[in-house]
Amino acid sequence: MVEIRYMQLEQNREYECIIKQVIKACFKEENLIKKNVEINIILTIPEKIQEINKRYRNVDKPTDVLSFPMFEKEEVEIIQKNGTSVPEILGDIIISIDQVKRQAEEYGHSIQRELAYMTVHGFYHIMGYDHVENEEKIKMRNKEEKVLEKLGLER
Repeated sequence: MVEIRYMQLEQNREYECIIKQVIKACFKEENLIKKNVEINIILTIPEKIQEINKRYRNVDKPTDVLSFPMFEKEEVEIIQKNGTSVPEILGDIIISIDQVKRQAEEYGHSIQRELAYMTVHGFYHIMGYDHVENEEKIKMRNKEEKVLEKLGLER
């Protein structure tokens, strides 16, 4: 379901527990349980996420979360319906833990809630959602909030 790796950070069981709960809830919500799919999540530091952001998006600054989907939205919809005969990785999500901590403080909620939000936000990018167009942003936010609410982590 989810593989969690660390890039220049020490392993943290609490983060892993939160991420696994969120991804499980996302998979359940999006009919991906038992569909033979997985997501990779990499937790890192601002310098590494900035390097990745510059390399792949040509944006030379750190960010909170980056998502790299392996499929188009329409392909994900087919996987949701039929599953896949061979194991598939839906995509990679990279999260800056320092940014999670800063934003948790800035927004006045826990690190756990912010990490959960970054995870669900990255997940829905993997699923093909975006927040450039207002209509799509509303769909994405509603899906994010529904998952967080089910986990008791709403705002």
